[in-house]
Amino acid sequence: MSNGRTNASDSLRWPALGSEQHPWVSRINSDDLTRTQRDRIRQPYTSAIVPPIANLSIDIPGDLATEIDEATQLLTRFDAEVGPGGLPFASILLRTESASSSEIENLTSGARAIAEAELGERETGNAAQIVRNVRTMEAALALADRIDGESIIAMQTALLGSYAPDLTGRWRDEQVWIGGNSLSPHLADFVPPHHARVPAAMEDLVSFVRRVDLPTLAQVAIAHAQFETIHPFPDGNGRTGRGIVQAMLRHARVTTNIAVPVSAGLLHDVKDYYDALTAYRRGELRPIVTAFTRAAGYAVVNGRQLVHDIMSIEAAWEVRMRGLRSDAAARRVCALAIAHPVLNSDIVVDRLTVAPPTAFRALDALVERGVLKSANSKRRNRIWLAEPVLLALDDFAARAGRRQGFH
Repeated sequence: MSNGRTNASDSLRWPALGSEQHPWVSRINSDDLTRTQRDRIRQPYTSAIVPPIANLSIDIPGDLATEIDEATQLLTRFDAEVGPGGLPFASILLRTESASSSEIENLTSGARAIAEAELGERETGNAAQIVRNVRTMEAALALADRIDGESIIAMQTALLGSYAPDLTGRWRDEQVWIGGNSLSPHLADFVPPHHARVPAAMEDLVSFVRRVDLPTLAQVAIAHAQFETIHPFPDGNGRTGRGIVQAMLRHARVTTNIAVPVSAGLLHDVKDYYDALTAYRRGELRPIVTAFTRAAGYAVVNGRQLVHDIMSIEAAWEVRMRGLRSDAAARRVCALAIAHPVLNSDIVVDRLTVAPPTAFRALDALVERGVLKSANSKRRNRIWLAEPVLLALDDFAARAGRRQGFH
């Protein structure tokens, strides 16, 4: 590569990471360490130097360009299939995308626990963290028309602001590392750039994101890999980075109605995803772009199955609700239960603007007809479950994490 440009023969070459050394200043009392540990942390550590990418040209080979185009069309068609009238599906798919992104970080939880956390019935544990990631995705979509440093910081704040506010509101001001141990970065699997380099690296990345001369899905994949390599926050980088993916797809109008669960596609083969990030850091573009094109395909297949399952549930419920007036509160609660498969009286009163007695009558009517099931939350509050919807969501999660489930 010369002057940041490529030619047809080495079209997917990319600048590999550089490196530099820094002295390590430990905050740990050396008396608490072994001699080997003390000797190690007295040595300089090595961190990455991320090359600028804003102005690099990328000539994508024809076979990969075809894959990118086909995957992009899949995303756009699925978004159109769900359509602007698919509000319950938009909510469901946003939740599944958030849950899948969290599962990549080994934060797993069942659909019921996540839905209870959304109601405030659970405030700790993985489910609560997944709900915070829903807020990240919501912020990403809301800020899609203005993807810059400020909006990216806002996405991470939506994730951690209520949990660890001291880690939000700015780029990191300390060294972070991946793998190894908590003592120092010396044994880490990967050490991102020194924090002094982060502001310039993120400014360069934002410039790359604003380009309009690249196929969107390739641009998304590269921007994501660059973001994860910079690792600009002390925590929440993976989930924020996958939020940026949704923001870029929405910004480019590849999607306009929903958050297609791309993270569920990446979850389908997490090893391939992480290997592709490692390859990117060596100067190879094809693996990360391919990982995203495949993820798009997996996401659409799985998403379509989920939509089909939900529509079947709606049809079965319609049979059970025969005889109810079209404007009956119970029918409105039934529609609400698709997007919120765990309900309490407060959300019914708030979302449907009805009096509490009306809400309870509607909920009880749906229990009588076998649509909902009454239960107690962990706080012993009365809740109502749409069990078939919860099962469909858990089935979606199981398919996402099962490699043999797709071909």
